[in-house]
Amino acid sequence: MKHKILVTGASGAFGSLTCMQLAENGHQVVGTMRSINGKNEAIANELKSRGVALVEMDVTNEESVNKGVASAIELLGGLDTVFNNAGIGANGILECFTINDLQKVFDVNVFGVQRLMRAVLPHLRQQGKGTIIHTSSCIGRVTTPFLAAYSASKYALESLAEGYRAELSGFGIESCIIEPGGFPTGFMSGMIPSGDIERTNHYGEMASLPETSINGYVAYVESIPEQRPKRVAEAVVDLVNTPFGEKPFRNVVDFSGLKQPIETYNKALWETTKAIYTANGVANLLTLNKD
Repeated sequence: MKHKILVTGASGAFGSLTCMQLAENGHQVVGTMRSINGKNEAIANELKSRGVALVEMDVTNEESVNKGVASAIELLGGLDTVFNNAGIGANGILECFTINDLQKVFDVNVFGVQRLMRAVLPHLRQQGKGTIIHTSSCIGRVTTPFLAAYSASKYALESLAEGYRAELSGFGIESCIIEPGGFPTGFMSGMIPSGDIERTNHYGEMASLPETSINGYVAYVESIPEQRPKRVAEAVVDLVNTPFGEKPFRNVVDFSGLKQPIETYNKALWETTKAIYTANGVANLLTLNKD
């Protein structure tokens, strides 16, 4: 079955590669980015040459999101799958992130998701079927030093996805999460740093560790041949091509050693979730309506 798919964050590595692979698989794809000009012009032109339609959308702006979704539905002649992929990173000592710094991260990674969901769900509910895929992270499941601000936003996304899975199941809308490990992409170099330099200086030698740590991690993942962003794109394409109602909720994509422990945690959480839903008399919300 060929799908009509909206992909946010199409200018990044995960988004652009996913758009191209989905189009190669015969799906109709609209990718979104804040601007198709300037620094995004080259990737925008490549996506268009691969058969991907583009719409400008700023996920931090509700009007932009609503207009972008409407344009995407018009271009596609409908919509059945949404890849909620736009995101921004953050790296630094947690105390030294100002409220404004954290708001920038959450405005994309959390509030941006909510804006998009509110824009697409009336259409999906009306047709009684749809698929939502979210890009989370392995560090949306476990927190590592200096990346806690980013992790916090992905923990929040995981919770939103859990809530939407239950509340949309009766409308025939399935929910999935992709949880990548760290991959050598431009995402790493584009992370927001902590903005309070004066406070950072009070941390002495630790002040330089966020940059040292991320550079070392990038070098590590670059040394792993399989740890490449195309693997995330392939995982999304495989998920899209999996029959409706058979898609796993959480999908870990990693070749650096995180996959097994994160999957073990996910399985334990699933059992806990089923027990809590059962105890509260809402276990039926974990079953997708396929009618």
